[in-house]
Amino acid sequence: MATATHLGDMTIDEAANESAGNWRTFECFVWWRKDEIESPDDWMIHYSHHRDSGILDQSNAEQIREALAPFTEGDDPDVVEESHSHWAVGHIDGFSMRIFRDGEITEAFRTFHGLMESLATYPILDEEDFSNREYEATVENIVDAAWRLRDDYDLPEDWQYEVYGWLSDSECHEIESTSGQGGYPSEGSLRRAMDALFGRIEEGE
Repeated sequence: MATATHLGDMTIDEAANESAGNWRTFECFVWWRKDEIESPDDWMIHYSHHRDSGILDQSNAEQIREALAPFTEGDDPDVVEESHSHWAVGHIDGFSMRIFRDGEITEAFRTFHGLMESLATYPILDEEDFSNREYEATVENIVDAAWRLRDDYDLPEDWQYEVYGWLSDSECHEIESTSGQGGYPSEGSLRRAMDALFGRIEEGE
């Protein structure tokens, strides 16, 4: 069974035939909804992200969700959002999709296949969304990484954004994402940024 991104290397017909009924190949898996729909072998399940997914997967998952949103509407939609429990990561999220309706490939699957074609050539579906998520994750990491330093300084509101700006200008390598979860600057670099930006609180104040 091909992975979702490998579907983008196939023709639409090849990808549809490869994907239909893919859920039957999943190990240790029960799809309860199969008993509620006609022709469950005309459907596929695609997981886009899980509880611990990195920023790239989260961003791409959101672009896929938005693109497929029109097909989730109505009494008999071709796309249904799914969230399933998983022993390792708590839950995995995605959707089930009808690939064939009355023997014809659905527009939903054609849209999905187009996205997979994009991912087969470039791993990011929306550069702006991905960049924004990486930025916000790094800012959150700055707050976390500076927990031992914060009481030493007279910090203004939104100080973490100022620190990000200083690091971006002076020590940009410290905010590079290396784990898929945004940059996580060292305590030393944070100390240098905060010394440059804010006044230290003297003992006894």
